[in-house]
Amino acid sequence: MITELGHFALILAFLVAIVQMVVPMIGAHKRWPGWMAVAEPAAQAQFFFTAFAFAALVWAFVTSDFSLRLVTLNSHSAKPMLYKISGTWGNHEGSMLLWVLIVSLFGAVASVFGGGLPQTLKARVLSVQAAIGVAFFAFILFTSNPFLRLVSPPFDGQDLNPLLQDPGLAFHPPFLYLGYVGLSMAFSFAVAALIEGRIDAAWGRWVRPWTLAAWIFLTIGIALGSWWAYYELGWGGFWFWDPVENASFMPWLLAAALLHSAIVVEKRESLKSWTILLAILAFGFSLIGTFIVRSGLLTSVHAFANDPERGVFILFILAFFTGGALTLFAARAQQMQAKGVFGIVSREGALVANNILLAVSCFVVFFGTLWPIVAEMAFARKLSVGPPFFNAAFTPFMVLLGMILPVGAMLPWKRGKLGQTIWYLRYVLVLSVALGVLAWAMQTSRSGLGPIGLFIGSWVVFGAAADLWSRTGKVGQIGRLLRLPRADWGKAVAHAGLGITIFAIAGLTAWEEEDIRVAKIGEPFTVGGYELVLDAVDRARGPNYFTTMATVSIFKDGADVAVLHPEKRTYPVAKMPTTEAAIDYRLLRDLYVVIGDQQADGGWTVRTYIKPLANWIWGGCLLMALGGLLSLSDRRFRVAAGARKGAGAAKVPAE
Repeated sequence: MITELGHFALILAFLVAIVQMVVPMIGAHKRWPGWMAVAEPAAQAQFFFTAFAFAALVWAFVTSDFSLRLVTLNSHSAKPMLYKISGTWGNHEGSMLLWVLIVSLFGAVASVFGGGLPQTLKARVLSVQAAIGVAFFAFILFTSNPFLRLVSPPFDGQDLNPLLQDPGLAFHPPFLYLGYVGLSMAFSFAVAALIEGRIDAAWGRWVRPWTLAAWIFLTIGIALGSWWAYYELGWGGFWFWDPVENASFMPWLLAAALLHSAIVVEKRESLKSWTILLAILAFGFSLIGTFIVRSGLLTSVHAFANDPERGVFILFILAFFTGGALTLFAARAQQMQAKGVFGIVSREGALVANNILLAVSCFVVFFGTLWPIVAEMAFARKLSVGPPFFNAAFTPFMVLLGMILPVGAMLPWKRGKLGQTIWYLRYVLVLSVALGVLAWAMQTSRSGLGPIGLFIGSWVVFGAAADLWSRTGKVGQIGRLLRLPRADWGKAVAHAGLGITIFAIAGLTAWEEEDIRVAKIGEPFTVGGYELVLDAVDRARGPNYFTTMATVSIFKDGADVAVLHPEKRTYPVAKMPTTEAAIDYRLLRDLYVVIGDQQADGGWTVRTYIKPLANWIWGGCLLMALGGLLSLSDRRFRVAAGARKGAGAAKVPAE
């Protein structure tokens, strides 16, 4: 009964979304207040019905209702409760329902907290947001219905993909979708502004909190996915340039560019066309990511579907929204006149350089991700584009970005003096260079990657601190520092997080140690100054799997360090093995052990990695997200910009 009600609620949400898409848009065009007012209750009703449908699907998974086809294919009665719940979105149909739930959530939140928006703009924003919902409701109901019943329900289900039965993957998709789909609000604001004929400083202030919220969620989601790949796949890597990883990374890069571009619109009423274009492209790349994950175009260890027919449907959605928005942009772009003028050496100029580097790096990733498909279709050649290409092509843009960041953040608006800003940062530069030289002198290898990473990371982190300190006045007052706006603190914390992540990635890549050997029980072996002993290998049974678990004792200088238990699991229902790495987490390094297969001589294959600064990667990501949260909590983001909405609007012809 609950399942049928959930299905019915999903259909009602689809119908409400159609009303919300049509009526407020006509009302805004005709200036009919009653029709425009429909947008708010419709957005809230759409969210209510979608949330009920999603809750009904969760209930079906929790209660192991195997009369539902989706539950049969993705659950099992013996599965732990956490993975029964996460199984709701650990598949194509359920994840798409989560997709539309978040679309409707953002629309409902905008309807409640958008009181400072002009009535016509608000109606159009909610109408465009509803149009996105309509497209995906149709996709779910006609091609990916999660509420299909089985005529003859089985006694038990086929279990969830074992790789997804992990806490990291339980929380990774919801955060990722909040970021992916959250960019739909920036898209809706951009399209509504083009239709409205108003793009000014107030619009820049309105769009920034939505973009910032989406960027925060996307940052957390990507970090969780990276952490999962690090400890779950058993390869010891934090990033593999996998197509699905790239699908989330590309919108993140464009969202970061959009955030900085919107600042220029708000402060200087410049870069309007560029900001609108970035808003369209950021959501467009979110749709591209959805297409990549679900079409079967590219394979991945955590793609949701392999169905070309569904992929074509998503491709039509992508073409309609992105193509339609770009067409509207082309029709109106020439009339979006920038008011503020600025010199090349200025904060605006630095933000333009920042945006160009982020956008170009995004298209480098896009090219590398899709080039194998293009080569196969156009030249009948099978090519593989892997980490060597991405590392070589992507890294220079990040190096340039890191070098520009501290200087650009301290340049004044409109016009500045480069030499004066660099002089202020002279101590930061000297300290960063000294740390890089020290790393070069202390390392045993002659690789420049680690020292250069430390130099750039230090330059960004200490540059952010210097920027914060400069805002206290010439003398530097602690009290004034504590009274700075949260947005200033948020910027400094986010930039520092980026610097830490850059250094951690460079240090881990340059200085990690790896050892692969056949180890016999009781015989010690040495890796990087640590002594490891394979004490035992036992077989046991988990809730829904069988495991081969090793016990590995680790010593250093005769003292106990840790006892680790790497595993190889086999899930009999899914008929799939997984590798469970055992990791001793420390501040400056991780000791990472993986057990392999038993050999003919009775020994076991053991892989051991010493990974310096691994935790700093995710710590830096969390700092970036924390910086975004600090900025989002700034009162200037939470107060409506209505007082500024009449100031200097850039008019373009209305419909």
